[in-house]
Amino acid sequence: MKYTKLLTSEQVERVHEASLEILEKVGILVRSGKAREIYAKHGCTVNSETTNVKIPQSVVEEYCKAFVPTFTFKGRDPKFDRTIPEESPVVVTASSAPNIIDPKTGNERPGTSSDIANIAFLINELPGFDVFSISTLADDAPEGQFSISRFYPALKNCLKPVRGNTPNMKELLQVLELGSIIAGSKEAYKERPIITHHGCPVISPLTMDIESIEEILYLVENGLPVYGSIVPNAGMTAPMTLLGTLALGNAEFLALSVIMQMARPKTPLIYAVLSTVADMRTANYAPGAIETGILQMSHCQMAQFYNVPSGGYIGVTNAHTNDAQSGYETGMNTTGAVLAGADMLNMGGLLSSLMAFDFSKAVIDNEIALMLKRIKRGLEFSEENLALDLIAEIGPGGTYMEHTHTVDHMRTAAVLPTVATRDMRESWEDQGRPDAHTNAANEARKILTRDNPAVFSQDVDTKIRARFKNLVAGDAGW
Repeated sequence: MKYTKLLTSEQVERVHEASLEILEKVGILVRSGKAREIYAKHGCTVNSETTNVKIPQSVVEEYCKAFVPTFTFKGRDPKFDRTIPEESPVVVTASSAPNIIDPKTGNERPGTSSDIANIAFLINELPGFDVFSISTLADDAPEGQFSISRFYPALKNCLKPVRGNTPNMKELLQVLELGSIIAGSKEAYKERPIITHHGCPVISPLTMDIESIEEILYLVENGLPVYGSIVPNAGMTAPMTLLGTLALGNAEFLALSVIMQMARPKTPLIYAVLSTVADMRTANYAPGAIETGILQMSHCQMAQFYNVPSGGYIGVTNAHTNDAQSGYETGMNTTGAVLAGADMLNMGGLLSSLMAFDFSKAVIDNEIALMLKRIKRGLEFSEENLALDLIAEIGPGGTYMEHTHTVDHMRTAAVLPTVATRDMRESWEDQGRPDAHTNAANEARKILTRDNPAVFSQDVDTKIRARFKNLVAGDAGW
């Protein structure tokens, strides 16, 4: 597949050079003492008083040579493992919304561990999704168990790879211990880590967080899967031009990626972003804006320049319900990203500028994901698919409907939606004129009332609950 390019190769080179200039002359504030020590050890200029670190061009280019071209997500069931870019686009749920649209009342409320269990089960059963990034927070988490109350119901109810973050090292270690119990031992978990960790260690503009970067460095040093996202916001934390935001965001990606390679050369990573443009009429956050898609497409070109997988939060919406705005913001931006070569799309289930999860939105996004994957497959050019012998056999005026060739290809040649209606108007009216939201809600209800194939064995669950006293139930089901 030939990718859409918004920049010429000379322009890509210029953005790279501009990012190098930012890192060498402006630098980045690094609050973590450990991170500053690593930068200093590898040839960077560190000002301990201001915490500013300047990274020479030669250092950046040296560590870019260690970048790895692939990244693998691993699930509890190996059949759900996904490696990008070979199996792209990998579709990941958007994550960490504080609230949920209650599927029974339609009202917004804080998300709980039970919601996470149900979402995990839903994502496990929706074929368009490849990775469950934990969609909400857990308002019911016992004290000291915030992260474990999110990861436990997620892992208990989903065989696909699970991705998430933790707020501090203590909770990261709890989650890693949970993974080791599920795997059978620390050694088994390290051999097959079923959790992919994620963070946003660089706070635009050009500032590195303490907790996030130290967690990332710990995971890197231990050879466990982790990557970070870069999130500049044009007009607020980045220049009010798309090109300036691209150059700044690219510099931040390089600063993070370089220190990961310094800590452990050949560490797999993803060029992941949520670069946005603020609506300066109100200063409101606008992740659903078309400029988010344009920036993602541009970051994809930069990722191809560095030969690393790319993607990020693309396909999220500012809409508060499953209306036309939600559909066109998700659809247009993700289509642009796929055409530009994005390998990973964080796009599932969130409304209200990443503030609320909606079950129906997740089902609709599953359908969009299947369409995006169909776009990536393209025409699948071959002599067999030209079907010249079949055309000659049917001849003028014939029909292909009952031929075995049609039966053999009908489920693979075209996406067969469950949300979108294709009935004639009279039939649609007879059904009560259901809209996409209604159809999606019915599909979610159907999935969540059937048996869950993903739950832990009783033995594993007993060991987990013995270790973590007063742990949330983590059970799915309506």
